[in-house]
Amino acid sequence: MTITTDRAVLPDYRGAVGVSSAFGTFGELLQGVLPEEDGDFLVTLPIARWTMATFRANHHTTELEVRPRTKRKALRLAQMMMQEAPEPVGGVLTLEGGLPEGKGLASSSADLVATARAIGNVLDIELAPRTIEGFLSRIEPTDGVLHPGIVAYHHRSVRLRRVLGSLPTMTIVGLDEGGAVDTVAFNRIPKPFGPAEQREYVRLLDRLTGAVAARDLGAAGAVATRSAELNQLLRPKRTLGAMTALCRDLGALGVVVAHSGTVIGVLIDSTEPDAPDKIAVAAKTCEALAGNVTMYSTLSFD
Repeated sequence: MTITTDRAVLPDYRGAVGVSSAFGTFGELLQGVLPEEDGDFLVTLPIARWTMATFRANHHTTELEVRPRTKRKALRLAQMMMQEAPEPVGGVLTLEGGLPEGKGLASSSADLVATARAIGNVLDIELAPRTIEGFLSRIEPTDGVLHPGIVAYHHRSVRLRRVLGSLPTMTIVGLDEGGAVDTVAFNRIPKPFGPAEQREYVRLLDRLTGAVAARDLGAAGAVATRSAELNQLLRPKRTLGAMTALCRDLGALGVVVAHSGTVIGVLIDSTEPDAPDKIAVAAKTCEALAGNVTMYSTLSFD
């Protein structure tokens, strides 16, 4: 693909700065395999944590630098974009934010989407989602953080399936079971889901689609819990039983996991009168289970 611009005269990028951001996700409300070609899919759960990308262009060079230097995927994306830009420029790309890597919070996806948008701002072009997805598909499987709201997404082929909509804000009381997961390596593992599980994923996706449309947090939480249970066949969470019991005892909405990550959390309706009490009990239990606890707020796009 080639990045194009409608400008008759290409701009002088000396000193130009492009800034953009992308939100992360707390794992997925649902992830599995549908009985169709390219059936691997997920449904996003956006959270109020972001990656911020700042690209400072230098018109006098085509050399690119990324900070921190460990963000090699973002550097690769910047190089790919400049190779296909009308007038490539060099510069420094800086990535900042509160999304730890390898945990299932879509940190790599957020890095890449924020990077594409920041560079697009410097090049003074508006990048269509499919253009960005074309770049990302050449790098790694990607979450659907490019699209606002809760979306069903084919992460292996980097393709939007459907925009489901938005849910009211929830609080996630989460814990990290430790370690890290390489997204690229994980997605090479064959999925152990046969025809019965694939048919169930069809039903779960239909149910979740209806739950989001009806803004039914309880139904969405039930789907998330079932998806977490099914995922024990692929990447089991050692605390799932305890977290499910906690959810039941609290009367919380459900349990949500990073299907290809290390985090697990309890979903709580933030608007309930006793939400602070539920959050406090959940936090104490999570600390006892794993020695750490982190609170997240989901994003609503109303």
